[in-house]
Amino acid sequence: MAYKVAIVGATGNVGREMLSVLADRRFPADEVIPLASRRSIGREVSFGDKTLKCRDLETFDFKGIDFCLMSAGSAVSKEWSPRIGATGCVVIDNSSCWRYDQDVPLVVPEVNADALRGFSKKNIVANPNCSTAQMVVALKPLHDAATIERVIVSTYQSVSGAGKDAMDELWHQTKGKYVPGQDVEPKKFPKQIAFNCIPHIDVFMEDGYTKEEWKMLAETKKILDPKIKVTATCVRVPVFVGHSEAVNLELAKPLSADEAREILRSAPGIMVVDKREAGGYVTPVEAAGEYSTFVSRIREDATVENGLSMWIVSDNLLKGAALNTVQIAETLINQRLVKAA
Repeated sequence: MAYKVAIVGATGNVGREMLSVLADRRFPADEVIPLASRRSIGREVSFGDKTLKCRDLETFDFKGIDFCLMSAGSAVSKEWSPRIGATGCVVIDNSSCWRYDQDVPLVVPEVNADALRGFSKKNIVANPNCSTAQMVVALKPLHDAATIERVIVSTYQSVSGAGKDAMDELWHQTKGKYVPGQDVEPKKFPKQIAFNCIPHIDVFMEDGYTKEEWKMLAETKKILDPKIKVTATCVRVPVFVGHSEAVNLELAKPLSADEAREILRSAPGIMVVDKREAGGYVTPVEAAGEYSTFVSRIREDATVENGLSMWIVSDNLLKGAALNTVQIAETLINQRLVKAA
């Protein structure tokens, strides 16, 4: 049975990755339609060994389309996702627009695939924030084994999470023209990103946390367990692709580092690389282009009862966005919740 898939925002970083993931995973589609704004009509994008031309979102008829993979930002999703869903097409949205709507499932298939059964209320499924997605993949099996009570996470997030302009800014600031001590005028970021770290992602909230940090709290509770306490510090670093996270856990039950390592090794979507030697861990460079979420530096924290610390790395354009979106569509098919129109 073959499906028809539309991709909104096909010319962006994540949209292009969606096309690549669909082709690579041989998603059962007999037609894939890239959609974009009017200024991008006719632009070519790659899908496997094919070249597709973008069509106009404004004039496209979604009747008969099975899935719409939405990656065009919250404003576009707020306007278009309900209209597309009303045609019978299932929208899987990569923006933050619908993540906190009680009638919209927020899903990471390895963690809470059962939540998809509620998608038909609005015909919309939300994809979580990139930093949340990779973290909960690693937390789920440990939570099942020993019940996580508190999470302290510090993120080291690549510039690709802020879009193409952010990647361009890092490139221009580092391509040989930078001299230490000279002034660099930032555009996309509030401060220079090259050779720097910026502890500020998204807007500041009244309590002093940023919206990105709040997202990790709210989304972890919705996806994994509302009882889990979460505190986050989210930092933008001069890396092009790949988010890293230093995660500290407080568990309800004892769990040794060796036990945690074995649990994670057998969990879906995870690859454990944890040798206690130089280079025996994964960095964003190795994670870029990979589907797995990598876990390293697993160790016991003696400063708290039942404490564990670990290092989590993943390609934010894949598991944090495009891959998870396609996995949601695959899960809807495998659960027989969506049949080809």
